[in-house]
Amino acid sequence: MTKPIHILSTKKLLPNQKQELLDANIHLIEEDFIETKIKNFELSKVNDNLIFTSQNAVLSILEHSNCDDLKKKNVFSVGIKTKDLLTENGFNVIAYTGYAADLAEIITLIYSKESYTFFSGNLRRDVLPNTLKENGIIFNEIEVYETNITSKKIISKLDGIVFFSPSAVESYLKLNTIKEEMCFCIGETTAEALQNKKVKNIIIADKPSVENVIKNVISPPTPKGGVWTWGK
Repeated sequence: MTKPIHILSTKKLLPNQKQELLDANIHLIEEDFIETKIKNFELSKVNDNLIFTSQNAVLSILEHSNCDDLKKKNVFSVGIKTKDLLTENGFNVIAYTGYAADLAEIITLIYSKESYTFFSGNLRRDVLPNTLKENGIIFNEIEVYETNITSKKIISKLDGIVFFSPSAVESYLKLNTIKEEMCFCIGETTAEALQNKKVKNIIIADKPSVENVIKNVISPPTPKGGVWTWGK
């Protein structure tokens, strides 16, 4: 029998996602290295268009008593899952991309005369608001959820670690180090957080989704710089 691969997921997966890994003889450890919670916020100053870069922001808005008023406005979003969640709940998404930098470029090039309200979390990245500001685009920002670091010491020997956000990278590295483990990232922004810490063994999903990360864990593509397989 092939020796099982030991993988840490820095967030708890759905049962079907976990089962895929178990079926591939992968021993999975799951821990939530970050947690999010909805904040109290006002919707008194909302511009003509809405921007969402995470599902957490959408979930926060859905809990607000004036949520239905926002469904009359056009929405710009980051991530297919965020876009799907918005659409399923009656929002009109007119543009979405995989990354905030790409969405900022679309807004700047095509929709620069519009005004926007960006619904964000406390640890959001700077790229989108900074780009809008630099290009003189009218926008405001409402913080609707907060992300808290929930670091844990991992004592098990790992072959690989799965990261779904830069915040999870920060949380993991507070109490742990990365040596030879392969790091699987949901996207470029998460990978950059590892690269900034001089981590080299990184595989990035072709498309930023949990499903694509799992696919990479089960059948890892060859990283740049040479041949690599589990167990080497």
